[in-house]
Amino acid sequence: MELLKKLSELNGIGGHEKYVRKFMKQEFAKIVEKNHIFYDNIGSVIASMGTSGPKIMLAGHMDEIGMIVTKITDEGFIKFQTIGGWWSQVMLAQQMNITTSEGRVILGVTGSKPPHILTAEERKNAAKIDDIYIDIGVETKAEAENLGIKIGDMITPAISFSVLANQDFLLGKAWDNRIGCAIVLEVMKELKSASLPNQIFGVGTVQEEVGLRGAKTASNLVKPDISIALDVGIAKDTPGTDGSSKMGKGPQILLYDGGLVGHVGLRNLFLETAGKNEIPVQLDYLTGGATDAGAMHLAHHGSPAISLCIPSRYIHSHTSMISYKDFKNCVKLIVEVVKQLDQKMVDTITYE
Repeated sequence: MELLKKLSELNGIGGHEKYVRKFMKQEFAKIVEKNHIFYDNIGSVIASMGTSGPKIMLAGHMDEIGMIVTKITDEGFIKFQTIGGWWSQVMLAQQMNITTSEGRVILGVTGSKPPHILTAEERKNAAKIDDIYIDIGVETKAEAENLGIKIGDMITPAISFSVLANQDFLLGKAWDNRIGCAIVLEVMKELKSASLPNQIFGVGTVQEEVGLRGAKTASNLVKPDISIALDVGIAKDTPGTDGSSKMGKGPQILLYDGGLVGHVGLRNLFLETAGKNEIPVQLDYLTGGATDAGAMHLAHHGSPAISLCIPSRYIHSHTSMISYKDFKNCVKLIVEVVKQLDQKMVDTITYE
């Protein structure tokens, strides 16, 4: 729980993953020797275990959706550019943190023209992102600048980690995709003392939310034989959804999404392993969006790839919800699969 709290509350949007990368490096250093921790050239952090056998890459992206400062008005209001996919209907009246280049965190709140003074036609539509601003409680541009705020500074939701009434349900920001980072770390901890028939590369990638960019560079560096992306999926267990995928009922194995048709042989291995070990899993798909596997499976000469996702409510907003059981079961499943991925198994999956 402490690991999840720390990862969730770290601030790090695409291109600004510094604080998350520092934490991941510290955690990796508890698992592998420091000379087994390295980077691609745009900031993804990689930790390796094992010296022979097929290369298994496990990746969770470090970035969350957020914004950057693009303008400070004369009155001290902050205008911004979104980084990653935001829906304007979830953006109003939310507390936000602006992290300055010196590391100072300034609290603000998103706002727009009040509904009381909108025209009847304007009230029919959601607020436009271009019309939303952040109010940090100052009166002038000079006051904002004296706080250290500059164009290009990172903006993230100001939300604390919480355990809810059902203590399996965890509320926090950035589960997309700090939960993937946590899974990578926990799997490597579990495998640290195992006799492995392969090499494991745990990766915290950058800039997934703006185009799977770190996955491209990191996987071209690692050259994996098997690629496994750890991310969040959509929990379809809330009013208005079809109930086909639920929080607490196991991690999702994606059949396909906007970037990957999940490799059938690898999927079957996960399903067989889940059955043998009585680990609950769910099959799901996404008609839009993609995970890091979309880039990983196309690196070098290609690799079988799959996306494992934690069902989540309210992703791509200021806060979201996951199940702790799903997290633990995902870790258990990956550990059991990875132990089987010797050269013979990888060749069978890849060529047969």
